[in-house]
Amino acid sequence: MSLPTHDQVNEALRGVIDPELRRSIVELGMVRSIEVKDGGRVDVVVSLTTPGCPIRSHFQQAVAQQVSSLPGVSAVEVGFDVLSDDEKGQLQQTLGRGKLPEGALAQVKNVICIASGKGGVGKSTMTANLAAALEAEGHSAGALDCDVYGYSIPRMLGVNRKPEVYPERKILPLTAPSGVKVMSIGFFVEENAAVVWRGPMLHKAIQQFLEDVAWDELEYLLLDLPPGTGDVSMTLAQLLPQAKFVIVTTPQPAAQSVASRAAEMARKVDLEVLGVIENMSGFTAPSGERFTIFGEGGGQQLADQLDVPLLGKVPLAEDLREHADSGQPLVISEPNAPASQAIRDAARGIIASTPQELPVMQAPPAMAAPAPISGTELPVVQG
Repeated sequence: MSLPTHDQVNEALRGVIDPELRRSIVELGMVRSIEVKDGGRVDVVVSLTTPGCPIRSHFQQAVAQQVSSLPGVSAVEVGFDVLSDDEKGQLQQTLGRGKLPEGALAQVKNVICIASGKGGVGKSTMTANLAAALEAEGHSAGALDCDVYGYSIPRMLGVNRKPEVYPERKILPLTAPSGVKVMSIGFFVEENAAVVWRGPMLHKAIQQFLEDVAWDELEYLLLDLPPGTGDVSMTLAQLLPQAKFVIVTTPQPAAQSVASRAAEMARKVDLEVLGVIENMSGFTAPSGERFTIFGEGGGQQLADQLDVPLLGKVPLAEDLREHADSGQPLVISEPNAPASQAIRDAARGIIASTPQELPVMQAPPAMAAPAPISGTELPVVQG
């Protein structure tokens, strides 16, 4: 059997994805060298952005798996070095980033943006309760308050103190009683203080929350976005090109049509829309009579328009508001309440639609029997 060519190995490595930058290691220029040796052994050296990359072993497994699928490969040996300062500078310029990430999001499996086109639809309430519901379903979750001007996640999840900082200058997220890891600008300003910032400051704050917070291993990081389709959404598209959106709307056509703009923005910047949640979907009085205060059907219409699932219809409920105000998410305090069950169903829909493994590979080719992988790494050298 003939040996694979350098180009064939390089093409196979396009399936290996950096889970923070969310791009192929070939596209990012992280493949330092490829050597195809007699007998079918292939040596690959990958350049990391930081020496202590927490998912180095994932890279090693993904590279070996992709290359070993090629005909003629008998063994794969993976080594690492670190990008030089000049190479890092070139990569930063290519990506349009002030700095490269250093591992904060490397172990976060799924980033979910909770968005709408307008305010007042219950986006923060959905974010807090969805995060708590994911934890209750056995999936580790975090909540990042990206609504810098109208932050409310700390109150809704019952946490309010200043975070600690690691010696490595990483900020430790606070852990809510529900188990959700939480970060918000609200932890760094006086209570109820107004935040008056221009766009560039907002971009920098969001980038710092994504890159300088020690999120560690999380299956889901939920981002509570501000209303509209402005600076924050564009920042996320730049920093998280594989994030997914969940659109929150209320049933009336006015809200549904505005929410569709948030979905349109997401798709314009190539971010996937995962589904729609309809909030305030009817009110049931103590007598059992149901009132459609905000109309009916807008969530399903939006889901049909976007060709995505309607993840849930959450009823208008006083207990949902009361528990948000008290910092005790309804999905935890009263799991059998109708609103809780609707949100838990939406959380299960998110789980069913998202991968449970770190995104270190994409579209792998049909796998042959894997070739053996050497346990001896190539030397790690500073580039």
